Amino acid sequence: MGGSSADSAPPIGRVQMGEGGCFLEIAGVEASPAPQAGRASEAGRMNVGVAHSEVNPNTRVMNSRGIWLAYIILVGLLHVVLLSIPFFSIPVVWTLTNVIHNLAMYIFLHTVKGTPFETPDQGKARLLTYWEQMDYGLQFTSSRKFLSISPIVLYLLASFYTTHDAVHFLINTASLLSVLLPKLPQFHGVRLFGINKY
Repeated sequence: MGGSSADSAPPIGRVQMGEGGCFLEIAGVEASPAPQAGRASEAGRMNVGVAHSEVNPNTRVMNSRGIWLAYIILVGLLHVVLLSIPFFSIPVVWTLTNVIHNLAMYIFLHTVKGTPFETPDQGKARLLTYWEQMDYGLQFTSSRKFLSISPIVLYLLASFYTTHDAVHFLINTASLLSVLLPKLPQFHGVRLFGINKY
């Protein structure tokens, strides 16, 4: 009576690394060659751990294929929708496009915290904005550069099409600064006046 039944039970299987990933080899079944293209073989091996390897998928969304093009198309679509409203002049449409874009960017990148996914990171992402989570906090990556340059380009277009009108210029400049300043590395993780601290 010297041991428990768990000690004397034969092992169910063993984990084995193969070309297509990690496999669980079931006891009593002969192992087959590595499966093709990450598929599990029929000879008793099952693919284990083939899902994405990101702890927090928020970190890589802006590096996904086609996301920059979709972003540009959505901004263009916003501009076309605003142009279709008959009582808006061209300068007003450009200023509204700039302000709505920057407001959405500020809310989604610099205000909303956490992640919509269930992540095994022990709640580390809970207190971080999307901008702080992106690319694991690395500064000056291609995604961060794109998201920093796009409001500047939109600002320049809005300034040109509003013919540098003083009122539009002030509104567009304030809007630009509201999204550019939080992107600076000096403001990474900083909460001014305790706003959005929790």
